[in-house]
Amino acid sequence: MHTIAEGLAFPEGPIAMNDGSIVLVEIARGTLSRVTPDGAIAVIADLGGGPNGAAVGPDAAVYVCNNGGFTWNDTGGRLVPSGTPDDYSGGRIERVELDTGSVDILYRESDGLSLNGPNDIVFDAQGGMWFTDLGKSYDTYRHHGAIYYAKPDGSGISRQLTHRETPNGIGLSPDENTLYFAETVTGRVWACAIERPGQLAAGPQAMTLLAGLPGYQLLDSMAVDAEGNVCVATLVNGGITTISPDGYEVTHLATDDPLTTNICFGGEALKTAYITLSSSGRLVSIPWPRPGLPLNFLNR
Repeated sequence: MHTIAEGLAFPEGPIAMNDGSIVLVEIARGTLSRVTPDGAIAVIADLGGGPNGAAVGPDAAVYVCNNGGFTWNDTGGRLVPSGTPDDYSGGRIERVELDTGSVDILYRESDGLSLNGPNDIVFDAQGGMWFTDLGKSYDTYRHHGAIYYAKPDGSGISRQLTHRETPNGIGLSPDENTLYFAETVTGRVWACAIERPGQLAAGPQAMTLLAGLPGYQLLDSMAVDAEGNVCVATLVNGGITTISPDGYEVTHLATDDPLTTNICFGGEALKTAYITLSSSGRLVSIPWPRPGLPLNFLNR
């Protein structure tokens, strides 16, 4: 495992760019940042709040899920998010121009209900964005989470799945007929049938449990590889858990950070995994046994 950069303020949402750099968020710093192959870190945009998942859209801009901010604890030299801060700035979806760093807020609500804690994001081939809203936690209650679909020009958003328990990572199968999402606190990954672009299928057979991890393991963000395996960042049991498309085979790659939060694929033939080790503030890379799934509007 090769360390590319250290000293990041809780990195997440990595995007392997075609120029070899990694664009990611620093949640505790409130920024969208770029890491060059030699480990240099430069701020692209100061977003505030809690920028989390990020993805390149059809217009080459980066779209960011901003959860509005966390409170932070230093635990034995590791940075750990806990609850919702007094200066919580509200959940939103933001669009960032990479060349200028200019920021536009596209969405703060859907159907009159506020976005609480947008978390992870993926674009489909039609140019629409699927994203999770994990919700926010308070001393005596926690919001229900939800799955949304939205247009990148700010013209439309719909809530596709409601009353979920901390939905976090999100991804699409290679044929884009299935939407995957991970639930943090339950340690489960779900598979949802897509009826048509931007619309989940309905009915009892439309959503199935792909995998539930044993013991105390929490789940974070994810990426899908070219063979359809779901690679989900795993908390507490820090590492990347890979789940086959049928859910029958589950393997785990351990890291040395219990808050391993995200993975993306890049490099030659998309066979390098870039992983955010967030509590220790590192971005690392490792050769991957299978190529990653090319992302719409980035790797093709």
